[in-house]
Amino acid sequence: MELNISSNVVTIRGNIKTVRDYQDIKNAVDSIASNSKTVVLKIIDSISVTSSVIGYLNKLVLKDGVDLSIYVGDPQLLELFDDLNLTSMFKVRKG
Repeated sequence: MELNISSNVVTIRGNIKTVRDYQDIKNAVDSIASNSKTVVLKIIDSISVTSSVIGYLNKLVLKDGVDLSIYVGDPQLLELFDDLNLTSMFKVRKG
């Protein structure tokens, strides 16, 4: 997995599948959230996300009050967020 941070946008390329991926995403988003209450994740080609990432994003929105938007490139990942009823809370869109 590869991360790129620009302003309040984190672009993720590759599959999200390891604990290290979770830690990298968390560190990147935490660094943005410390200065901005709006975070955008662009998940370019991953077909899934780990439960730890989902749990972290859930806390970010519900407890920390961060305005999160997620753009996904893979239809399977979009369907996963929809199946978990997270599309609305995470503002998930195809993109």
